[in-house]
Amino acid sequence: MTANFDQFPERRITESIKWRYYPEDVLPMWVADMDFVSPEPVVAALQNRAAHGVYGYAEKMPALKEAIVGWLADRHGWQVQPDALVLLPGVVTGLNMAAHAFGESGDNVLVQTPVYAPFLEVPGNAGRILREAPLTEDRNCQYSIDFDAFERAIDARTRLFILCNPHNPVGRVYRPEELEQLAEICLRRNVVICSDEIHCDLVFANHRHTPIASLAPEIARRTITLMAPSKTFNIAGLQCAFAVIPDAEIRRQFQRASQGLVCHLNLMGQTAALAAYRYGKPWLEDLLAYLQSNRDYLVETVQNELPGVCVVPPEGTYLAWLDCRDAGLPESPFKFFIKEARVALEEGKKYGTAGEGFARLNFGCPRSLLAEALERMKAALLARR
Repeated sequence: MTANFDQFPERRITESIKWRYYPEDVLPMWVADMDFVSPEPVVAALQNRAAHGVYGYAEKMPALKEAIVGWLADRHGWQVQPDALVLLPGVVTGLNMAAHAFGESGDNVLVQTPVYAPFLEVPGNAGRILREAPLTEDRNCQYSIDFDAFERAIDARTRLFILCNPHNPVGRVYRPEELEQLAEICLRRNVVICSDEIHCDLVFANHRHTPIASLAPEIARRTITLMAPSKTFNIAGLQCAFAVIPDAEIRRQFQRASQGLVCHLNLMGQTAALAAYRYGKPWLEDLLAYLQSNRDYLVETVQNELPGVCVVPPEGTYLAWLDCRDAGLPESPFKFFIKEARVALEEGKKYGTAGEGFARLNFGCPRSLLAEALERMKAALLARR
């Protein structure tokens, strides 16, 4: 490896939400940013731009769109035109824009739960109604889609379906045939697809990310795809994302929803994104190897040493969805582990009612930190016996 992912950068001395939200004796394994230094070319590009000394309003960099087009073709075999790209300050911004753009007050937005918490807030932000199509969980903690239930959740006022792929928090990377079936239902029922694919570059061996819009031109014409370099290269604080919207009319409606609310893009975010997409591939390959090793270590430890806790190896993301329902905890896993182990996880209930009894753990960190967190959790569980 060219990057040293075992090195731990001190983050409490920075303005890190992850590391400053809880007291110093708490290990933060919650919010989805990694404890790794970003690729050297990204750091160098930011330093070089900062050295100029003038940070006025920035135009949208044409070179960035070219780099994104090249990345999507190389990484995902997806050919898109630069005109289809809409640069954004963040994927959550894009989710909210999509909800404002399609339908009217009282219409509904469909999501698959459990799911990333902002998905549950988007409909209300736009005066829409949340409709849920829960994922199906089998006896081995694995999730799948009940397509009949998915279609039953669509009614005459369903205007938008928000897909999460790779899925946060359950870690699924959907197969092309699953995506095709979802798309067929949405197209037949005249529902626009907004696909959050922010973790698309963080997929492990034996799995491959397929952008839903890449499956067929008719699907692309009804799809808004949201992506970003933020999770891939650990630059979330720099606020740079993009939408891929091949259809001109869908794109126009989407952009109109931003008027007066979303304006200039972050200069440094664009600078970092350009360097990442041009020069970050070797670093990413090393990162994926490290994350997969962390994932395997976590799964083995949970299965063998954390009584009553179940986890399925995530197919993508650096997030593990821990099923603690059989651990006999007196309260939610989040509350138990922060009090008894001094480990901060994400509260499962934030992801919808289907998250009761679960917690999400971020394993995008040096192995030593992950090992310490799991050891603390193990001790807390064993102390109850």
